Amino acid sequence: MSGAEVLRIAAFADGDAGGNPAGVLIADALPTPAAMQRIAAEVGYSETVFAARQGDGWRVRYFSPESEVPFCGHATIALGAALALAHGDGVFALTLNEAKITVEGRSAAGLLSAALQSPPTRSAPAPQAPVDEALALFGYTHADLDPRLPPALIHAGADHLALALRSREALAAMRYELDAGRALMRRAGLVTILLAHAETPRRFHARNPFASGGVYEDPATGAATAAFAGYLRDLGWPHGGDIEVLQGEDMGSPSRLRAGIPSAPGSSIRVSGAARLM
Repeated sequence: MSGAEVLRIAAFADGDAGGNPAGVLIADALPTPAAMQRIAAEVGYSETVFAARQGDGWRVRYFSPESEVPFCGHATIALGAALALAHGDGVFALTLNEAKITVEGRSAAGLLSAALQSPPTRSAPAPQAPVDEALALFGYTHADLDPRLPPALIHAGADHLALALRSREALAAMRYELDAGRALMRRAGLVTILLAHAETPRRFHARNPFASGGVYEDPATGAATAAFAGYLRDLGWPHGGDIEVLQGEDMGSPSRLRAGIPSAPGSSIRVSGAARLM
């Protein structure tokens, strides 16, 4: 890896605090999968992103402490910030395992920010069985769900189950057993479960259990935010062209994500936020 070191960058920071920390390793060549898995486990964050030059862009892979994931939004934001620090502001082409995307990185007056263009999105009504299992996992009932936002399977480079809750109090009360959550998510092919509450049509509070990767909860989840924004578009929700997602508040790591929502069905979603070196 030619002396490459892992940077630690918090993505979707709220000012000079909060955000979701990611490991970022930019190397001459990607390490072996086994080495990337080991490094991700040693770093201990929900994801570590690995990048190496490939033609005019970058070959990228993401690893949680327990497994590889196909796409990670907050680690992509962290990578965009790292590339801006190393190569100057710009738009960087990324080749993932299953998609090609871009990330724009900016560094101005000591402030870091980035914006990703997600893989194409899709959504569909969620089958009853995984919804019932997820409600039981968290101790919710169908009465806790917001009928305006029906349970859905959502995708923007990774698969998530979206459950919208009627009240902010129910969201704050989220609890679950990690091993049971891991078994449910892996059985259903879910990377995370997105729990959300609509404060307004354009402002949401969210929590993202990530038991499939061995992480109890993410303080900011760009991939799920992109998928959720695509779902809102598919549903015809009055989003006004963009949404703000506040996450990590109940973990003491406040994070702020913004998603721009184009009108074309299935198109990618722009997710942006601030970043900070740790």
